[in-house]
Amino acid sequence: MPELPEMETYRIMLQQLVAGHTITGVIITREKSINVPIEQFSDQVMNQKIESIDRKAKHLIFRLKNGVCLLLHLMLGGSMFYGTKGEKPDRTVQVQLSFEDRHLYFIGLRLGYLHLFSPEELKSKLQNIGPEPIDPNFSLDAFLTIMKNKRGGLKTTLMNQEVIAGIGNRYSDEILWHAQLLPDKKINELEQEDVVRLYNSIRFILQKAIQSGGYMGPLFKGDYKTGGYNMYVHGLEGKACSRCGHPILKEELSSRKTYFCQNCQLS
Repeated sequence: MPELPEMETYRIMLQQLVAGHTITGVIITREKSINVPIEQFSDQVMNQKIESIDRKAKHLIFRLKNGVCLLLHLMLGGSMFYGTKGEKPDRTVQVQLSFEDRHLYFIGLRLGYLHLFSPEELKSKLQNIGPEPIDPNFSLDAFLTIMKNKRGGLKTTLMNQEVIAGIGNRYSDEILWHAQLLPDKKINELEQEDVVRLYNSIRFILQKAIQSGGYMGPLFKGDYKTGGYNMYVHGLEGKACSRCGHPILKEELSSRKTYFCQNCQLS
């Protein structure tokens, strides 16, 4: 599932590709991928200029000139591609927004969605999401305050969108490996130096992943940046840990596949 780095990468690129452009066509092939009738969706979106593209946690927000907002969550298996009809990947498209001869394809939205909201509805929808960990205002003091009274496991807490925005299964493993903390460690058992190290690892891993383009495939033909992030532990069961050389383990934690190094994630 795309997480903060992937959606931030998409946001940056789409801001360059489609912001300021007018939507000239709308095709919906799966009505369950949107939240209003197809005719209403098309009427609200057609011939509207995309004013800006924002991100909140794992969501993208397309803000249209008429005030309508499109809220995208790709969920598991979702992706996007921008290009001509001939460049489109051979995958099922649930929603297509056209910009003359180029199109933004929303692919694999079986669990994901592109919902239409007013600004007020959007605010209500996103009101319970926690702070953005790459925001300049997300200070160490703010993080220490957030973690002060938490008692759950580290991985499940990092993935809780009401605690911190945008971290999921993949990057929680990466962050905890970098911080040398075991995923099932309880927060109330941590020393302050552990929490400080965790904060620094959150900032480091997410920024590195964004700079590397996350892990998703290319957004458009000739896109050589997207997908450049190389995982330290996630998905690498049995491989040698790049820090200590011991095999990376995989276990299920709260029904999530979790990857870690038992040798050097000591705490």
